Amino acid sequence: MIPVLSQPEPIDFSHRVRNAGQKFLEHTPRPTTKQWIRKEFWRKVLPDMRSAYNQVCAYCAQWIPHGTGNHSIDHFIPRAAQPALAYEWSNYRYVSSRFNSRKGLSTILDPFTLQHGAFVLDFSSFLIKANPDLAVEQKSLVWNTIDILKLNTDDDLVIERQTWTDDYLAGHITFQFLKKMAPFIAFELHRQGRLLES
Repeated sequence: MIPVLSQPEPIDFSHRVRNAGQKFLEHTPRPTTKQWIRKEFWRKVLPDMRSAYNQVCAYCAQWIPHGTGNHSIDHFIPRAAQPALAYEWSNYRYVSSRFNSRKGLSTILDPFTLQHGAFVLDFSSFLIKANPDLAVEQKSLVWNTIDILKLNTDDDLVIERQTWTDDYLAGHITFQFLKKMAPFIAFELHRQGRLLES
């Protein structure tokens, strides 16, 4: 995970999402799971989220492909906890469905407020770790986020990180392309002084 800059909501967001959502919540202030069905107005702005966040998952910091990557909108503060935020752009995170499902109702670090370098990549194992320079409490929050999202226990993710790194170091892809597709890996290669000489 790396810091993500919050993007402004679309100019027609209220018309497409917020107004209908607020009207629903006026009549149903604490919706049950069943009552949310067909009230997922936020899905209308999924293409906007994809574009605004360059198709990069806020939680794993890797590009979500059009054809095979299931993308979604995560309500960072869950709908069950604060229904009033269900139709607020500022509460949305563009993520892979896999991580949306894993997060569920759990509390994790927010990429919108994350400090740079909180998560680091160990290139000997391709596992993500907490920056050793963090305070104990912050380290605990980083490890908790890693565990909830299964950033290290999902073998496919670990292999994917190694593949991106190997492709860059072998000269098969440029650093600019790596930054677009896997910005966390690019950031860590740069931070750790592992960039290829140009």
